[in-house]
Amino acid sequence: MAVPRTGRLAVIGVGLIGGSFALALKRSGVCDEVVGVGRTPDNLRIALERGAIDRIETDAARSVRGAGLVMVATPVAQIAQTFASIAPALEPQALVMDAGSTKQDVVAAARSHLGVRISQFVPAHPIAGAEHSGAAAASADLFDGKRVVLAPLAESAGEFVKRAEEIWSACGARVFRMGAAEHDEVFAAVSHLPHLLAYALVHEVSTRGNAGQLFGYAAGGFRDFTRIASSHPEMWRDICAANRDALLEEIDRYGSKLAELRVLIEQRDLKALERVFDQARAARNRWLAGEYEP
Repeated sequence: MAVPRTGRLAVIGVGLIGGSFALALKRSGVCDEVVGVGRTPDNLRIALERGAIDRIETDAARSVRGAGLVMVATPVAQIAQTFASIAPALEPQALVMDAGSTKQDVVAAARSHLGVRISQFVPAHPIAGAEHSGAAAASADLFDGKRVVLAPLAESAGEFVKRAEEIWSACGARVFRMGAAEHDEVFAAVSHLPHLLAYALVHEVSTRGNAGQLFGYAAGGFRDFTRIASSHPEMWRDICAANRDALLEEIDRYGSKLAELRVLIEQRDLKALERVFDQARAARNRWLAGEYEP
């Protein structure tokens, strides 16, 4: 597949995802110039020093003028305001994508604010996060071999969807498609709930009177389970709000499963408890072996 040229890339939100997107496209020779926009001057300076961006712009609307590709990689609660700001300045052939972990709210924001440019928008979600954030954590190989979900709107023009697929392939990603509602249900279960659980466990332990002792003896199991509690709090606050209904349903499902296990422990039904553990281990091993495909 020929690598599509974009000329100028505007990245609004130069954090882990936005910065990695820019670095990946630079590595592939797709863009000639990257303009970065963000709220934190120190983070933008790091992005500039690391070569993720070539120029800092303080105004989102100015950043998209002359850009053939626009990536909105802000926390999801900021996307509607960003769309409203950039819509009048978008070039007629500019592909616009987001990188949000929720999609129904982003689609609604696009329909409300992008106006005649709605056909140029292709919602995207790279499944390639990490517990660290900011431009300092960005990496050109973050998306290599990782899945990226596109959730095209009915209004998304075919040429822009095709370009979106080509762009993400140039980043090294494997591209899949999914509807916005289905996307939010799936990721409530396998991404949003796990983050919530990690935050909850660390917070609960930290508020105990013997927190120092508990953290002092915590080892690999606690570290592995809670790794994602080091993720960006604002981003995950916004995700929980945006995907509220699906996440509440997953919390109830998980609560029911914990209640079942509590009964087994209370009743000392060790055979049943081991059976659950065994089934869970087998399922996870199949997942790690790549036996589950979308």
